[in-house]
Amino acid sequence: MGILIHRLEVPLKVRTRTDRAARSSAGTRTILGRLAVSAVAATMLLGAALPTVAGVGIDIQIAPPAPRVVEVPPPRAGFVWAPGYYRWDGRQHVWVDGRWLRERRGSHWVPEHWNERHGRYHFEPGHWARG
Repeated sequence: MGILIHRLEVPLKVRTRTDRAARSSAGTRTILGRLAVSAVAATMLLGAALPTVAGVGIDIQIAPPAPRVVEVPPPRAGFVWAPGYYRWDGRQHVWVDGRWLRERRGSHWVPEHWNERHGRYHFEPGHWARG
């Protein structure tokens, strides 16, 4: 009894690390390029539709309504009352209720407010100031 062994030869393509790195790098560049173009296009479209944004402030031509008259709650130890204000939601002014903020020693809270500048209204976000 004899054993018959067949030898099968299959062409094998060997890829080196350099080949894989080049393909991966080219694919990454293509994806990043597409993302960059998409980001620029989105920025241009949104820039035309949204109000002017300066830093974290907003400039619009619509005056905010008069502030609401709200009874300020009694003081709380270790907290500062931040009064309510109107924020701009892209179409209209929306009232935001006042809230308690944890006190920061050596600082005082400057509340959110609107300033009129040459017929436009600029929103100043609330922040802590020294003193």
